[in-house]
Amino acid sequence: MLEVKNLVCGYNNKFVLKDINFELKNKEILGIIGPNGSGKTTLLRAISKIIKPQTGQIIFEGKSLKKTGLNELAKKMAVVTQFSESYFNMTAEEIVQLGRTPYHSKLQFLETKQDEEIVEQAMLLTETFNLRNRPILELSGGERQLVFIARAIVQQPKLLVLDEPTAHLDIAHQIRILDLTKKLNTNLGLTVMMVLHDLNLASEYCDRIMLLNNGNMHKIGIPSDVLTYQIIEEVYKTVVVVEKNPISKKPYIILVSNVGRIGNPV
Repeated sequence: MLEVKNLVCGYNNKFVLKDINFELKNKEILGIIGPNGSGKTTLLRAISKIIKPQTGQIIFEGKSLKKTGLNELAKKMAVVTQFSESYFNMTAEEIVQLGRTPYHSKLQFLETKQDEEIVEQAMLLTETFNLRNRPILELSGGERQLVFIARAIVQQPKLLVLDEPTAHLDIAHQIRILDLTKKLNTNLGLTVMMVLHDLNLASEYCDRIMLLNNGNMHKIGIPSDVLTYQIIEEVYKTVVVVEKNPISKKPYIILVSNVGRIGNPV
């Protein structure tokens, strides 16, 4: 579905990403992990045409991203950023309706019956339909994130790009968001690429994981190949123990406190 070849990009001639090469498979969930400043968000911005590559190619469904217009891209790729706009005091439903914009003609100002049906289905799927008349500023962080995912769904994309979808959320909302993402992948066949900071969540929900470090792709593969204690300690510079989740059998990372390790009271 997506192929990145020899990608180099950054900001103001400062290269954040260097020589990135990978292929995103159709209908898979790819997690992007790495320390702060490793280039995770920069990679998503390049893939969504927010920033231009200095060199290299990004090919989406067999076509160079350079030759793909933004409106055309919005019908195939939906992006949910980490810091979504507030949209002043628009209602949840009004925000979700914005996802239909790529399908509107230049002189179309009202939603069609089809638009309304697609919006309703997306809000039911994300369990936000009961919030439809609520101002977005009155919603909790988890509720807002669900609304923004509903907006992405109504674009009817093939690729869903999420930048830290669980940031600043409690564990209940983290699981709710990622369970929904898995549901979209399984039931709707959406391919998903998402940045995650929590290594255990990445392990549980992703088919493959890409580990970035200092702008380079350090490792890519299934969770058990990437989330070893040797690789984590090398990249994150912290001691961990890696066990198997007793239910999923996926890698489970346990942090080792420096204080506890030297025998002082924790």
